[in-house]
Amino acid sequence: MNNLLFTIITFYEFKEIKDKVQFQKKLKDFCKFNKIRGTIIIANEGINGTICGYDKSIKKLLLFLKSQKFNNIKPRFSYFKYMPFNRLKIRKKNEIVTFRSKFSKPEVCSGKRINVKDWNKVVDDKKTLLIDVRNNFEIELGSFNGATNPRTKSFTEFKYYVDKKLKNSKKKKIAIFCTGGIRCEKASSYMISKGFNDVSQLEGGILKYLEKTSIKKSRWKGECFVFDSRVSVKNELKEGTYDLCHACRHPVSKDEKKSSKFKNGISCPKCYGKISNKKIKNLKERNKQILISKRKGIYNPYIKQTTSNF
Repeated sequence: MNNLLFTIITFYEFKEIKDKVQFQKKLKDFCKFNKIRGTIIIANEGINGTICGYDKSIKKLLLFLKSQKFNNIKPRFSYFKYMPFNRLKIRKKNEIVTFRSKFSKPEVCSGKRINVKDWNKVVDDKKTLLIDVRNNFEIELGSFNGATNPRTKSFTEFKYYVDKKLKNSKKKKIAIFCTGGIRCEKASSYMISKGFNDVSQLEGGILKYLEKTSIKKSRWKGECFVFDSRVSVKNELKEGTYDLCHACRHPVSKDEKKSSKFKNGISCPKCYGKISNKKIKNLKERNKQILISKRKGIYNPYIKQTTSNF
């Protein structure tokens, strides 16, 4: 492992957590002591996280989770030269990924898992209805060849897409995919409960596919949005080309950065003219503080940190 790179893992497991408060405290103390940052969601149904730290710290965390009886989190690994998170957030929620449906019970049933090495056959199969479960703004950055975009603004909307747009497709062969696999767990469970006969899902999600599949063999086109400061990754998990607009939190492409409506740290073509004067003032002040911190060589959460200065 390259000591100049941080290790990032995404993971989840559907498993009953009886004492969320006690587990949250243990997990928070462990992560703080080992300088791990990122976001972890804890709910009665399980755990879901994307975190980053030194490689040795991540290995310790995996052992810690195993000691807490999480034996099937199936982590997806990637590596980055900068720490992609500003802080550690460990939150208790009703669901580890919000879907809001009593018909989705992935701990009981979910779709057939397709290994990444077999996924290209699914993409190439014209008889299979291939559906991207992610939100519309994510899909705009990239997707698999021939995949259907449900054009949802949030994951909770996917169940309405299933009920309205797929009601006549219950006997079709359907394959779904998402970033890390967790949304597919909930989506496929919902679809099965609604009478869909043949639902499969990409095991490990897009990230596992990009990690294990060479550019030459890849059916992926574009980039994949990730929920950290990397913003996007490409085939073979190479660093993406998108930045994040600090005002509206949407990804910004190279072409959009050439627009007169793009003001670094303040606006992009998607939100230009829609931001309040108060917010613009706050964003300008943040930019000013970042510059002062850089000049004085002092810590600021918005200055990129490497393994040597973390």
